Amino acid sequence: MILHYYFARRFLWMFLSVAGVFFIFLTLLDLVEQMRMFDASVSFGEILVLTLLNTPQALYQILPLIMILATIALFLTLSRSSELVAARAAGRSGVKALIGPLAVAAVLGGLALAMANPIVAATSKRYDALKESYRSGGESTLSIGSDGLWLRQGDLRGQTVIRAARANPQATVLYDVSFVAYAPSGGPVRRIEAETARLEAGEWLLTNAKAWPLAAGLNPEEAALEHDTLRVPSTLTQDRIRDSFGTPSAIAIWDLPSFINQLEEAGFSARRHQVWLQMELARPLFLIAMVLVGAAFTMRHARLGGTGIAVLAAILLGFGLYYIRNFAQILGENGQLAPALAAWIPPIASVLLAMGLILQREDG
Repeated sequence: MILHYYFARRFLWMFLSVAGVFFIFLTLLDLVEQMRMFDASVSFGEILVLTLLNTPQALYQILPLIMILATIALFLTLSRSSELVAARAAGRSGVKALIGPLAVAAVLGGLALAMANPIVAATSKRYDALKESYRSGGESTLSIGSDGLWLRQGDLRGQTVIRAARANPQATVLYDVSFVAYAPSGGPVRRIEAETARLEAGEWLLTNAKAWPLAAGLNPEEAALEHDTLRVPSTLTQDRIRDSFGTPSAIAIWDLPSFINQLEEAGFSARRHQVWLQMELARPLFLIAMVLVGAAFTMRHARLGGTGIAVLAAILLGFGLYYIRNFAQILGENGQLAPALAAWIPPIASVLLAMGLILQREDG
């Protein structure tokens, strides 16, 4: 057990060191990108806040790469210091030497799922809101609940709150919809109710609509007008609406099942969120697979030579498995694979492949 604790502690410190290097690198890289994206109207402090909010999401996405690099660094260090050779000479097989790093990888995967995922969801949502505010001066958000969906569009002319009972899966047609327009000062100025609202180029096309002006001293019902069709300007696009609710990474893992149910009740397709939920649940297993892949090529004595080739092979195989996982995710989102199969087959296959390589190289 002392040896397992030793290997686990060494792996944990190696993982934290690699993660820290990547955090600094990603922060500096994103800071330059944010400064290029915005003009002088956005201060450096605001850009720095945006960068710090966006970096956790980027770091979370490359956790498999960090895991495999930490594994490679650990076993290269153990091989050069002959510690791994001494452990094997004492009767410890190479597979048993992996118990400590695999336990750490499992714990880190569980923490990433239970704690890092909600943190990344909160920071990425705040980042998107601030970026939209700095770009257009307004914010477009969408909320889905038991009473339907709520959408807000905004620009310098004011805000408009939109409520609909349901929508089509493409998010271009809203049914049983109402619009409430607010002046820049904050007070309501107009209310519209319509049977349907179709999003076209730069406007909503409302059918069977009734509009009430909400001016002071005016009876709204007497001044109301009915329209067979009515056009309302909009700054929204189909992509912006879907991005408001269609980015699964902006939703905490604990809230995702209920959000999927609300999406389906509102008429939207929740396949993308279902796939993401399964992918997140399978993340700890994929991180374990990355440890096994890194160990399969580096659990050998440094004097045997070929260290550079072994490291390169481990990294290339890790990237290959990572892209296969992403490809399976795309197939799941497009309906070519069931969400559970798209999420779990790549990690399971990666573990089996890496274990086969380890057992083939194991000298007994």
